[in-house]
Amino acid sequence: MNLRSILTAALCLVAVVATAQHRNLGINLSLYKGLDTQPKDSTKSSWLNIGLLSSTYKVNGASFNGLAGVTSRGMNGVQISGLSNMNYGTTSGLQLAGITNVNYGDMNGISLSGLVNLNTRQTTGVVASALVNYMGGDANGFAMAGLINMGTVCSSGMQLSAMSNVVGKDANGLLVSGLLNLSAENMNGVQLSPLANIVGKTLAGIQIGLVNYATSVKGVQVGLFNYYKEEKKGLQLGLINANPSTRYQLMLFGGNSSKFNVGVRFKNKLFYTILSTGGYYFDFKDKFSATFAYRTGLWLRLYKGLSISGDFGFEHIESFRGKHHGLPARIYALQERLNLEYVLTSKLSIFATAGYEISRYYNKSANYDKRMIGEIGIILF
Repeated sequence: MNLRSILTAALCLVAVVATAQHRNLGINLSLYKGLDTQPKDSTKSSWLNIGLLSSTYKVNGASFNGLAGVTSRGMNGVQISGLSNMNYGTTSGLQLAGITNVNYGDMNGISLSGLVNLNTRQTTGVVASALVNYMGGDANGFAMAGLINMGTVCSSGMQLSAMSNVVGKDANGLLVSGLLNLSAENMNGVQLSPLANIVGKTLAGIQIGLVNYATSVKGVQVGLFNYYKEEKKGLQLGLINANPSTRYQLMLFGGNSSKFNVGVRFKNKLFYTILSTGGYYFDFKDKFSATFAYRTGLWLRLYKGLSISGDFGFEHIESFRGKHHGLPARIYALQERLNLEYVLTSKLSIFATAGYEISRYYNKSANYDKRMIGEIGIILF
């Protein structure tokens, strides 16, 4: 098609517009705002709207626009535009836009866009975009975004995003994100994220992520670091479980396994966890070696300042120069310990440990060594 043909077609469309501009036939043909067969100030709905850039009263049927479609009283049916759809009334049906869908009234149905969906009031149905879905009112259904799903009120259903899901009040259902899930008030359901899950008030369900936080927990937290602020009626499954009563204590110790170690103990009413690192693993006969360990166990007070504890641990041993001395570059050890601790002052206690260790190769099913463990150390409160 050459330029002359395009101009001829455009002139024909203008002629149609000029002769039928004030006729309310239910069919709106539009070249641009003001150049249409059914003007915006009409109070009758269009059952078919076709144009380049349309601005109509209301669509009850189908709307197809090369650039954008705008209604002042909403849309019921199908609305497809190359760039943008915008409705000031209720939207019901299917919306499809290359860049954005904007709805200033309730949205009921399916809204799909290449970049952004913006719904200022209630959303019921399915919204999906490559970047952001924003829902200013309650959201009920399914929302999927390439970056962020954001709602300012409540959410019910499922939200899926590559970066984060943010709910301004209560969330009910399933939130799955690549980085962060945030429910500003309550969460009833499941939050799943590889990085962080946050609930401002009460979690009634499950959090699974690297870091999990809730003011109150009535369910399960599963992650590397789990924290609740006020109340827990459920279970925490993590490497570190903490709450306001958790005591964070510095440990300095050594023994016949590794010469010196520095660790942090997270001590709760019954259970505790320890993260530690050390140097000079004795079996390697190489001072340029290091250990990294995780331990979990429980403790019991015997009498006044005397307490007993037992724990199980995993230790990674790295020999940075092992291959030059005929040693494995790295091994791991499974350890169990029994500890006696005595509090000397409000800031200091001493402890002694007896235990057993089995060290094994990573690259083959064989033991490297077995031994008894003996350690002594201090704890700074």
